[in-house]
Amino acid sequence: MSHARIGIVAIGRNEGKRLEACLRSASGGGWPIVYVDSGSTDDSLVIARSLGAEVVQLDLSMPFTAARSRNAGFQRLLELHPDVEFVQFVDGDCQFMPGWLSEAERFLRSHPRVAVVCGRRREKHPEASIYNHLCDMEWDTPTGCVKACGGDAMVRVAAFQEAGGYNPEMIAGEEPELCFRLRQLGWEIHRIDRDMTLHDADMTRFRQWWKRNIRAGHAYAENYSRHGRAPEHFRRKEVISNFIWALPPMWLLWPWLWFRLYRHRRDVWYACFVTLGKIPQALGQLQYWWNRARGRRTRLIEYKQFAGGRLPISG
Repeated sequence: MSHARIGIVAIGRNEGKRLEACLRSASGGGWPIVYVDSGSTDDSLVIARSLGAEVVQLDLSMPFTAARSRNAGFQRLLELHPDVEFVQFVDGDCQFMPGWLSEAERFLRSHPRVAVVCGRRREKHPEASIYNHLCDMEWDTPTGCVKACGGDAMVRVAAFQEAGGYNPEMIAGEEPELCFRLRQLGWEIHRIDRDMTLHDADMTRFRQWWKRNIRAGHAYAENYSRHGRAPEHFRRKEVISNFIWALPPMWLLWPWLWFRLYRHRRDVWYACFVTLGKIPQALGQLQYWWNRARGRRTRLIEYKQFAGGRLPISG
């Protein structure tokens, strides 16, 4: 029986060379790795198996979500290695920074009430486009006890099981939703001052940025719908802000909003795109409420490109 302390769950679809870089960065410590594939048509499966990862292929008859993929990977990892105490989730378009996995494990062992630890995700090529640059800025967030993590994070197995894992129905925003439930159970979420992963956004076109913000708006609305009535009014601030600032009469006040954002981060492009992003985020919120009213599930909202012409699930 394996006595591994850490296990790794990577997810993706059609990540190709990005997946290879991801798995290679995780293979040096001898930790068990499970790769969950969501219908790849490239050589992702071959790459994963050649690098020693256990491969899980999701049933194509059910809708794909990152949450469903992570849950499936977690379940398979624990079936193979029931003694694993901590699981590192990673998107297939990311690669680990040296020393991160050991540092995260040490932190969780020394902080028994922490359920999730994450670090600084950095964009691999922030100079490639303004959109990559914006991603890199987006992930530069405060450290310490926080409310949520992203897709790359190490979780305590006992806490993850107590919370019931990710909600597999959510097409976006599943990480903050899980963190909300963990915090309601008395667990803590921490971001530490340590580089964690390199992310390859490969976002070069305005349309990709627009769709990514629609997805963010959808996530805000669904999280608010599920937990907005809780005492902390989860995601209410973001939902209201997006709706108000997206209204045409409020566009007259955009210069004031722009100035506030610029003063906060001292970056002209950041202020411009966060201001403009209120519109697609509001549209994403409306899309969620409209589909909910009709009893329909929103399909995955994906923005990334790859050589085969389809879109991956992670990122």
